[in-house]
Amino acid sequence: MKAFDVAIAGGGLIGGSIALELAQAGVRVAVFDQADPGHEASWAGAGILSPAPESPATIPMVPLATASMALYPQFVENVEEISGQNVGFRPKGTLQALFSRDAARELSTVIALHHGLGLKAEAIRAEDARELEPALNPGLEAAVLRPEEASVDNRALTRAVLFAARKSGAEVFARRKVTSIWRDGDRCAGLIFAEGDERVSAKWTIIAAGCFSAQIAGAEICAPVKPAKGQMAALRANGVEIERVLWSDKIYLVPRNDGRILAGATVEYVGFDKHVTASGLEQLMSGALELAPGLASARVEETWAGLRPASPDHLPILGAAALEGLLIATGHFRSGITLAPITARWMREWITESRIVIDCERFSPLRFADTQRQATA
Repeated sequence: MKAFDVAIAGGGLIGGSIALELAQAGVRVAVFDQADPGHEASWAGAGILSPAPESPATIPMVPLATASMALYPQFVENVEEISGQNVGFRPKGTLQALFSRDAARELSTVIALHHGLGLKAEAIRAEDARELEPALNPGLEAAVLRPEEASVDNRALTRAVLFAARKSGAEVFARRKVTSIWRDGDRCAGLIFAEGDERVSAKWTIIAAGCFSAQIAGAEICAPVKPAKGQMAALRANGVEIERVLWSDKIYLVPRNDGRILAGATVEYVGFDKHVTASGLEQLMSGALELAPGLASARVEETWAGLRPASPDHLPILGAAALEGLLIATGHFRSGITLAPITARWMREWITESRIVIDCERFSPLRFADTQRQATA
């Protein structure tokens, strides 16, 4: 039986980033993925890096995302230096386009919200927005420039992180499906796999399996996530250039260094189905053409769907479970790429220093266990 200091269930960007952080701290760590590491939500995302809340429910996450954004330049530099791979980091900001007839009131609300949360946001006129991004629809009413936001090629980043983790000493295992945690009395002793009740021993066990975390027996109470499907498309159009992330209330467009423009993404609760649908593509294409009409002649180079891990309150699940030795790092929903550096930092601090710099009580896995106990009392 193999033994590690830390065993991680889940080999996406979150699991890989934690493994890299721990390996660089001299911790013997192993990552186990049920398929090919890095090919689930981390592969399927758009790579937008933003601390801005997408709904009132996610406002509590803003300080966490802001702290993670502050770590990103160093995180990228570290990963690129170790891996020798470029991850397509583009710190060029986001331009939020407003099309409604009540754009002035909407603009005032967006600016007030961002400033109230300590986020930079600048109101700009429609003509100034089109100077910055000529591809924008001439029917634009107003816009918000969010200058401190960025994007990254999440597929390239995930590959590079996993490579860097291995190079730093972490062991990464593909096609090793974790079926349950290994419980030994009042503590978690490691992981149990589907293959013949095989198990690994670890002082610390981290559940970072995205939307599959709740399928790991023993973790479902503190990681009650479900899949939130997102359909996306990659477009390529001659003569249409976009520098920043473009955002509307219907869609976002994310430029890549290779000239592609990613359009995304739907949010659908349809279980573990990852099929691309006609209605999903129609939603993406209509939103994309409203935002940037020049994309009408674009070639559709790729379509895909991924499954985000959604917690019941749409906030991450981070920290210690009630069972000694068990840590949870899932439920990142639409912010997994943004939150990778701070999640990795938290897990490393917890394991090597028995403390964390930022208060994470709001994201504790215990909030779900407490709720379940109250419901059954």
